[in-house]
Amino acid sequence: MQKNILENLNKSVIISVQAMPNEPLYNEICINAMIKSVITGGAKGLRLAGARDVKNAKKISALPVIAITKPEKIPANYKDVVYITPTIDDAKTLIDAGADIIAFDGTSRRRSYDENLYQLINFIHARGKLAMADISTFEEGGACALLGADIVSTTLSGYTSHSKAIVKDEPDFKLVKKLSETLNIPVILEGRVWEEKHVKKAFKSGAFAIVAGSAVTRPQLITKRFVNAAL
Repeated sequence: MQKNILENLNKSVIISVQAMPNEPLYNEICINAMIKSVITGGAKGLRLAGARDVKNAKKISALPVIAITKPEKIPANYKDVVYITPTIDDAKTLIDAGADIIAFDGTSRRRSYDENLYQLINFIHARGKLAMADISTFEEGGACALLGADIVSTTLSGYTSHSKAIVKDEPDFKLVKKLSETLNIPVILEGRVWEEKHVKKAFKSGAFAIVAGSAVTRPQLITKRFVNAAL
């Protein structure tokens, strides 16, 4: 089963369909409509936040679901704290909802819980699911692979205090290339995927798959880019 999931995601575009509770599109009907829309457009996988949307997605489609938990409000000091699927209880909630892949913060930042990454990964595996580490540096990717992560993703590159400087509004192609050339597990490129050329360059850089989100499902951010361009 796990092997089939990875085979289906190889060289694919995964769409992150998420909204914060204070945003209009957080409404359940809206999220479901976006899920259906991106599936119609050819998405081969979904990245979702929270048990509600995972359960609904599984009713809508058989596509692989990467799932996370995150707080209702992103912390002001988000670059310094772990907030993506931080605990085993969070992972359990997503697994019980039907998620295929559990994504979690795999950075070196200090964790505020007694559980460590090794325990979290082992729990996910014990429940028959794939473990995906969202990392921000090459060293973190290697460490998570050694701990048993099945996939690493560049999701948090540029979003931690210790991430190296990146090109504004562009994915971290150098990181995905270095990771893919070094690790024996799939490396997913995620973060700041805004244009078709980013997808092409990602695969040329060795990405196993790519995750696009804001450029597809966050109209307030898309609008802001156009408005800023007019200033």
